[in-house]
Amino acid sequence: MRIQAAKRLLTVKMVYYGPGLGGKTTNLACLHERFPSTQRGEMLQLDTDTERTLFFDYFPMVLGRIGGYRVKVDFFTVPGQSFYHATRRAVLEGADGIAFIADSSPSREEANVVSREDLVANLAALGKNLDDIPHVYQWNKRDARNALPVGVMAAILNPEGAPSAPAIAIRNRGVWETHRLLLGKVFDKLRESTGVSTKPAEARVG
Repeated sequence: MRIQAAKRLLTVKMVYYGPGLGGKTTNLACLHERFPSTQRGEMLQLDTDTERTLFFDYFPMVLGRIGGYRVKVDFFTVPGQSFYHATRRAVLEGADGIAFIADSSPSREEANVVSREDLVANLAALGKNLDDIPHVYQWNKRDARNALPVGVMAAILNPEGAPSAPAIAIRNRGVWETHRLLLGKVFDKLRESTGVSTKPAEARVG
């Protein structure tokens, strides 16, 4: 989180993490479409020819004003493929909030676990742990055949009891709810660490 007092600008970094093809890019695309064009910048997507995120997706958005500061949010995804480990760590650096996008498909259960372990390891390499950073979980692809029960996914991936939301991101279900949960956690941390007022009425959060 960067606070530029002279410009009365506060910049927040949100990172969407999770296994490959889990729905991270879909989440960002839905959010980008929902925000007014006057508030958001262009969405940058660096993809392979199979439409999997190669490096990351990114777009900036001006949220409104909080405590007298203009708030800019930078949204990022990380690549899910295992061989982009260094890129994931680089994108995680300086993150103020993390949304872990888990895939409800039974065949992706192990991929979810591996991705969460990777998240924990990358944070440790940056001198942090999951408890240090506001984070939420999204149980995506709830329309998958024989989708894993939410309770089972939560027990395996969310032992700390962080906020979570079910979703079908491809249909734009649960995307905004996940965003609001994460934003609320980040604002709570901001208020605790800086004393800046984060009354909901002061920010246009949808």
